[in-house]
Amino acid sequence: MVVVVAVIAVAVVFVAQDRWRRGAIFFGGATLIAAAFRLCLPTVRVGLLAVRSKPFDVGALTLLGSVIVFLAATINTLGVS
Repeated sequence: MVVVVAVIAVAVVFVAQDRWRRGAIFFGGATLIAAAFRLCLPTVRVGLLAVRSKPFDVGALTLLGSVIVFLAATINTLGVS
């Protein structure tokens, strides 16, 4: 959980510096990291990442993280990185 929160903190710093695309990619990456942790670690070790069943959590986090990274990578920046 600490690793995921640390990556989210990096994402917030990027967004605060008007680097919304990098921040969104980091946020999506944090979601994908959470999915990997939920998949690999036992339920008692993942803490707050365990919301529902393991397959549901992994599927939902993977889908959400992938969509965030895809959108951040494909949206036109209009001159802003």
